[in-house]
Amino acid sequence: MDIKPFIRLIPDFPRPGNTYHDITTLLKDRAAFRATLDALAAHFKGRQIDKIAAVEWRGFVFGAALADRLGAGFVPIRRLGKLPAQTVSREYDFEHVGERIEMQVDAVAAGESVVVVNDVLASGESTSAAIQLVREMGGRVVEAAFLAEVPSAAGRRRVETLGVPVFALTAF
Repeated sequence: MDIKPFIRLIPDFPRPGNTYHDITTLLKDRAAFRATLDALAAHFKGRQIDKIAAVEWRGFVFGAALADRLGAGFVPIRRLGKLPAQTVSREYDFEHVGERIEMQVDAVAAGESVVVVNDVLASGESTSAAIQLVREMGGRVVEAAFLAEVPSAAGRRRVETLGVPVFALTAF
């Protein structure tokens, strides 16, 4: 199933000149949601994946479900101050404003194979920060997976520069 028609584009949101890729339209369609998860799971079938790390909030929806399908653990990567226990954090640029994300220090063990999941790959800033957090804890990021990619935003190049392959179900 082509999931692209199920992702609504909202021009000039959250500010003029931006286009927001709204996945809530995909989430509410049970066939599209299932097909998306099936396609993500099929891509990783037969590979040893220990953990799925996903970036807040939209990445959580797909990351947790994918972790379940793959028999992997799930690692939430959240905005600063949202996780209990000891954490590590990383700053990244979000629309020209410094933003920090964090994960718990015991979320990934040294040597574990990890896939970083997010909904849309645009600038790649948050995904790159997530990759660096996983690596800081000794995890081995084997791939970054997305529902959609915005090639003109150059996020793929930023992520691949870190030595991490990129997989996206569709592109805009």
